[in-house]
Amino acid sequence: MRAALIQLDGSLDAPLAERVERVAGLVRAQRGADLVVLPELWAHGAWATGSWAGAAEPLEGAVLAALRQAAADTGCVLHGGSMLERAPDGSVYNTSVVLGPDGALLAAYRKIHRFGFDGGEAAVLAAGDQVVGVDALGCRLGLATCYDLRFPELFRLLVDDGAQAFVVAASWPARRREHWQLLARARAVEDQAYVLACGQSGVQDGVELAGHSAVIDPWGRVVAEAGPDEQVLTVDVDLGDVARVRAEFPVLRDRRLTPGSRV
Repeated sequence: MRAALIQLDGSLDAPLAERVERVAGLVRAQRGADLVVLPELWAHGAWATGSWAGAAEPLEGAVLAALRQAAADTGCVLHGGSMLERAPDGSVYNTSVVLGPDGALLAAYRKIHRFGFDGGEAAVLAAGDQVVGVDALGCRLGLATCYDLRFPELFRLLVDDGAQAFVVAASWPARRREHWQLLARARAVEDQAYVLACGQSGVQDGVELAGHSAVIDPWGRVVAEAGPDEQVLTVDVDLGDVARVRAEFPVLRDRRLTPGSRV
């Protein structure tokens, strides 16, 4: 599987329509990639919380329409990062989407863990309550978003759902870049799965973003890593590594604490 992680500059200076058009063009430029991944809230701004109420749109809104067309034009599976979804009841979610090579919506994941403690996402957004995986490209992809990376129990549930690779869309801050790198590797090691972690770079609403998107293999080795600036990270991933690692070092077989179990 050839994966292209598009690490975008997080600046919101240009109008939304222009930014969406530019990103759709970047997706189309990845023709030949099987999987293309975008970061968290690249369109609406992961740190521009003050504008979220007015920026949220229905899932089947303008951003998703542009992504559908870009996926179809490119013939790839597109993880469209995440968007601010306004649900029919008025609740707003941080929602990731996965689209097929024909532009069809394959999966939508509402972020479960909201960052901010008593502010930010936690104060403005509703929490998702469903663990979401999707079958694509001959494997099971588990979906997670940014702050989710700090909660290993979510990733274990995704493994129980059959995940062989995790796709993590993020807008991680530069001041905690070491956490981003450490946690992404930890999730790969403990779950013996690929981690494809796509973040943003630059500065957004006064927050410096970490960049350093990465692809990590089931042994926890960093296969490829971006720098601090906007770039496309293209990597050939051998998904057969997952079964080989799990067979050679069957640590998951020795789990005792599973949902509903007691010691």
